[in-house]
Amino acid sequence: MGKYTLKTKAGKQSVAGFIDRIRDEERREDCKTLVRMMRKATGKSPRMWGTMIGFGDYHYRYASGHEGDVFAVGFAPRKPDLVIYLQCGLPSEKSLLAKLGKHRTGVSCLYVRRLADVDLRVLARMIAATVRRLMSGVA
Repeated sequence: MGKYTLKTKAGKQSVAGFIDRIRDEERREDCKTLVRMMRKATGKSPRMWGTMIGFGDYHYRYASGHEGDVFAVGFAPRKPDLVIYLQCGLPSEKSLLAKLGKHRTGVSCLYVRRLADVDLRVLARMIAATVRRLMSGVA
């Protein structure tokens, strides 16, 4: 089997420019809020990863030997949801997810229609917990 190459990589595009091009004002403001929350949790500036906004760096290695680099936490404004990437943050967060508000989950993604639908304090705790786990090597 050939070596898999990650297609999505950190780029040099402007995060502010990307967000400013979002037509829906509420979605644009939600993105700015997520930037502030994730910057605070990681201490890192945002970078574009294709059409995703990521913070920090995380190197992963699977038991299969596949490895790569990705952002620690990030998000993408998609239709119809904001997709919040918490890498390893969902399975262990059941109690927080129960308090979060209206959302759906994927393997390591949180789908939120708009931030007004969730408790931002709970979301901030989930983001911070993910960053702590990734940086401590517990992920």
